Amino acid sequence: MKICQRTALLALSLLCVCSGASAQDPITTDGDKYKVRFENDRIRVLEYRDLPGQKTNQHYHRPFVLFALTPFKRTITLPDGKVLTREFKAGDMLQSEAQTHIGANIGDTPTHVIMIEMK
Repeated sequence: MKICQRTALLALSLLCVCSGASAQDPITTDGDKYKVRFENDRIRVLEYRDLPGQKTNQHYHRPFVLFALTPFKRTITLPDGKVLTREFKAGDMLQSEAQTHIGANIGDTPTHVIMIEMK
């Protein structure tokens, strides 16, 4: 493989690896909605609240488990433009890999969740 092809491949690989990590922390982007409730060297526990019609700025989450404290409906917009619609009942749980997204409350009820991010 030629040097310029290898360099281009390396640059593309680094871009793919770093793109999720370069997105900002939700505490920085949406500190009015996210609060750190606990943190140590292995996990971080976040509390998230929003109202119908509110949305977040683009941000990054490490792998996490989400626990819904209230019922809610929202969209998650991924960096590639794909939009996911999620609806939860109080008590529902979700496990997710790391992701960068924008969230929007499209329902009629406030969102209130606890997220446990793995480090």
